[in-house]
Amino acid sequence: MSRIYRVGVIGFGHMHINNVAQLFHAHPQVQFVACADTVPRTAELRSVPYTRQWNKNNVMAITGMTEYYADFYRMLIQEQLDIVIVTCENAQHPVVVEACAEAGVHVCVEKPMAMTLADGLRMVRACEANDTSMVINWPLTWQPAARKAKALIDEGLIGDVLEVKWRSGHTGPLGPGAAHAGVSEASQPLTGAERAATWWHQREAGGGSLLDFTSYGAMVSRWYIGEPAVAAMAMRANLQSQYGNADDNAAVLVRFPRAMALLEGSWTTFAHGVPTGPIVYGTTGTLVVEGGAGPQVRLERGHGDTTIYPADPLPAGREDVAQELIHHLETGEPVHPTLDMRANLDYMAIIDAAARSADSAQLQLVQNAAWSLG
Repeated sequence: MSRIYRVGVIGFGHMHINNVAQLFHAHPQVQFVACADTVPRTAELRSVPYTRQWNKNNVMAITGMTEYYADFYRMLIQEQLDIVIVTCENAQHPVVVEACAEAGVHVCVEKPMAMTLADGLRMVRACEANDTSMVINWPLTWQPAARKAKALIDEGLIGDVLEVKWRSGHTGPLGPGAAHAGVSEASQPLTGAERAATWWHQREAGGGSLLDFTSYGAMVSRWYIGEPAVAAMAMRANLQSQYGNADDNAAVLVRFPRAMALLEGSWTTFAHGVPTGPIVYGTTGTLVVEGGAGPQVRLERGHGDTTIYPADPLPAGREDVAQELIHHLETGEPVHPTLDMRANLDYMAIIDAAARSADSAQLQLVQNAAWSLG
């Protein structure tokens, strides 16, 4: 008989918990046991879809959990858990992961890994010291077209990669044009003051578009280029969200030893107007990742020379983060490279350098995460 994994949740600040909880709930070897939240810097002012209280109620209904703890440390002591899904605000990731590791519990952390590289290092050290597994969930990992592009790059289809371009944007995590609009038939869009009370718009909590969106670009550029970055230059600004102190737009230039990347993130965008990609420029061609229905990768060689490569299905039984983590725990096989905790230190190092650059208005070196870890 298959082993049953007892699963808990810590953190309802990130609305991705609604999707991740559904994925784990659908896994036949998962039993949801209990949940807890972190303590926010400020109390939210209204509960509408995808705010903290709504996320908690929705996830408990989806999974059938009835046990809720006000203190996640107490939950870890009193409940026998195998896996915890960590979807709290970014600034709380290290304390939650350290507590789970000390309790011998594996973790699935929603992207980005942390708020800083120092926090990411804390998390990896805790897991390695306690022989627990940690995966960082990136929604992009589960897009077949993104994986197809990586396979084509590795085959040498476009020669050497020279540049990766990434742009992600909507009108903010709880904005009027976002998928998570915080709107229902019985409510109105959140006001500025109400959005300011959420962690998303609080820089000290790890909010802001740089961490939220350019982190995807850090991940995909490091994955596609295949070597650590060496330097970053960035700007971030609060253009339309002055009710909070976190940035709502960010742009990052990243230097790799033999390539570059341009990463953009926006919380003020209703439409991109151009393909968001990622787009990969090589010495012999350009790849454009096109997701959605019928995902594919478009190869352009100029002068109308276009070839379409349909995306391959994801491996059976490893099609989402729940399946991937449990497959890893059952077999000992490595997780997908983008989920690996040590690989995520490289992604975090890029964003850490970008944040330092934005604050100092100077180019910043990207710290070598492997050396830092020892």
